Amino acid sequence: MPGHRPAAAFLFALAALVWPAGAAETGTGGAAARGAYLFTAAGCAGCHTDIAGKGPPLAGGRALKTPFGTFYGPNITPDPDQGIGRWSFEDFRRAMRLGLAPDGSHYFPVFPYPSFTGMTDADLADLWAYMRGLAPVARPNRPHDVAFPFSWRLPMAGWKWLFFEPGPFVADPARSPEWNRGAYLVQAVAHCGECHTPRNRLGALDRDRHLAGTASGPGGGPVPNITPDPDTGIGRWSAADLTYMLAIGLLPDGDVVGDEMGEVVENGTSKLTDADRTAIAEYLRSVDPVRHEVPRGP
Repeated sequence: MPGHRPAAAFLFALAALVWPAGAAETGTGGAAARGAYLFTAAGCAGCHTDIAGKGPPLAGGRALKTPFGTFYGPNITPDPDQGIGRWSFEDFRRAMRLGLAPDGSHYFPVFPYPSFTGMTDADLADLWAYMRGLAPVARPNRPHDVAFPFSWRLPMAGWKWLFFEPGPFVADPARSPEWNRGAYLVQAVAHCGECHTPRNRLGALDRDRHLAGTASGPGGGPVPNITPDPDTGIGRWSAADLTYMLAIGLLPDGDVVGDEMGEVVENGTSKLTDADRTAIAEYLRSVDPVRHEVPRGP
């Protein structure tokens, strides 16, 4: 998982949480409670909160550096002017399923709708039930710092035609319910491939190297191979190694995850149920191994 750092530094980072403790501890309950669980699993707070600038939760402003320029996460609070307070559920569903804004313009795929498209309508409805109950914050969105022609949204229609397949996740009847749950979480909700899969020159995921890691992940840093390749991936990890890492961030060699993955563990996977962490481990241990050595960062 991306980045390692000494345990003391990792524990220090945990003190600066943006996510309220206990916000999503189970996957059961009413629509809003289920939505809170999905919200946490999807890591929405991390991308939509300016942590470095100590911005209000979910009010946008976090920078994401890419080869095409720097994008800034938008305000997703229910503020009617700066956030998504005027959206309907159908607006939300189209954004997540089709990558379309309420006015019909195309979103850039830094918003991981190519993964979120796999979420079921029922889960999207629960997620919406939770999000519309959040506190509104009237913080303006920061414009993306992206040069022409990558700042144009119209060409995204062609990009989608080439690389985007909309539609909810379809369970594999030949696999167990646990495997399918893990596949759904990894592929759609938690969108692990958005960071752990290499991209082509047009920013699309290289499906032939699913989860094989990349030297140029979010912010330009390396993201490791998490396929079961025994030499360059996690093929020597046990299921317990994986679930333990997802729960507390501890790696099999005694180190801890840091950087972006530290956030993912602390604000996301550590708050999942044991069953969901086990399902994720089952799926990851089953994907095709890809031999792909990713250089470790400094």
